[in-house]
Amino acid sequence: MPKVKYYYDPNTCKYEKLKVTKWEIIMDGVLNLSIILLAALGMAFVYMNYYDSPKEVSLRKENEKLHFYYSILQKQMDETSGMLAQLQDRDDGIYRTIYEQDPIPQSIRNAGIGGAERYSKLLQAKLSEEELILNTVKDLDQIKRKMYIQTKSYDELLTLAKNQHLMLASIPAIAPISTNESYLSSGFGLRYHPIYKIRKMHTGLDFGARIGTAIYATGGGTVSKVSSSYYGYGKQIEIDHGFGFKTKYAHLSEFNVKVGQKVKRGECIGYSGNSGTSSGPHLHYEVHKNRKKVNPIHYIYKDISEEEYEMLVKLASIENESM
Repeated sequence: MPKVKYYYDPNTCKYEKLKVTKWEIIMDGVLNLSIILLAALGMAFVYMNYYDSPKEVSLRKENEKLHFYYSILQKQMDETSGMLAQLQDRDDGIYRTIYEQDPIPQSIRNAGIGGAERYSKLLQAKLSEEELILNTVKDLDQIKRKMYIQTKSYDELLTLAKNQHLMLASIPAIAPISTNESYLSSGFGLRYHPIYKIRKMHTGLDFGARIGTAIYATGGGTVSKVSSSYYGYGKQIEIDHGFGFKTKYAHLSEFNVKVGQKVKRGECIGYSGNSGTSSGPHLHYEVHKNRKKVNPIHYIYKDISEEEYEMLVKLASIENESM
């Protein structure tokens, strides 16, 4: 039951009952409700801005844990990248040098791993740490790509190691003609041409010898060319040794092999002569490595003494007239 209120009326000198209208009652209620609502909103604002909800506390702890694990993962990735870099250096600087193989181009080592679509699902997930996770996934993909390429490189080097005995038997390593039956008349480099009388690049070694002197394969391989001509190299033989090596034997008088025949180092393949454009009986000998003509003097090191090799190098360095 509501409490009755009174007021003193000076006109009647009595306490009269206070009459309250319904509108006043409603306004009092609205005012009280507004005050309560404002107080509640103020408390909610303070709580939301200065106090974390249980869910937020849980998420913050989970986020801190993710950052901790990410730092460990990033450290492991850095260590893995360092190990991979050491493997790449050993691959380029040691193993491929031993087997005379060109290093893997850096453009292949750093090959791409796909466009932005590759990571579109991660972006669509709208994760709170999406950029952090996305960069980590990209780094891992790049490392995996590099390690795959490095693995393929070691597979190739393993194959080379298994075939090392074949490679050693195939690479040109001896003189193509007996040094007791010939002499080195002209070396590799600019020489005076015997016909044109001008300085011209001489791409091989000339060994002066009597017609009919035996010519030997300087390494194992397959005869890839046997041809005859009245000019140029005259009668010539080419041997494909594999591993990027080929040798040429020119100005011969006779052949002792045919195209497609397998030959071994030291096997007689023909006889010296004076065919083609030649100023006298001799053997013109060339070594090609990866389709480039190189100095054959560097590929004569077996079955020869140190003194004989030094003499060959000295003779080859003299700029005289080729044959």
